[in-house]
Amino acid sequence: MSQVKESIEVDVPVRTAYDQWTQFESFPQFMDGVERIEQRTDTLTHWVTKVSGVEREFDAEITEQIPDTKVAWVTVGGESEQSGLVTFQPIDPSHTRVTLMMDFDPEGMAENIGDKLGFVDRQVKGDLKRFKHFIEDRGSATGAWRGEV
Repeated sequence: MSQVKESIEVDVPVRTAYDQWTQFESFPQFMDGVERIEQRTDTLTHWVTKVSGVEREFDAEITEQIPDTKVAWVTVGGESEQSGLVTFQPIDPSHTRVTLMMDFDPEGMAENIGDKLGFVDRQVKGDLKRFKHFIEDRGSATGAWRGEV
């Protein structure tokens, strides 16, 4: 199992950052390699990804969600094994630290080599930078889900 942890400061209040992160179907707008996400229930999402020509489909279940604080998930079924946690920490009333931690199991030689070369770390760092630009350019979230899991 491999791990990645990256953080970024976004120039929006914690509620705005958190609310946007709960809009999973918007992830393809800032996450490279995410083709589509379908929100099937409050706690279940279906992902279609394509990274370096490799397409994967899997479901992810939200295992813990506390508004303005964190969202945790684990994949269920499918080919991809991963779990993760994203946390939201207010720095001041208009700035938030977003931290993404992920455990994943690279499959096959190509994914293992890519992992050892830091591909996943760079991917996550780039996704967080794109999230920063996405939410800062908008200034508000595209929606919100304030439920707790």
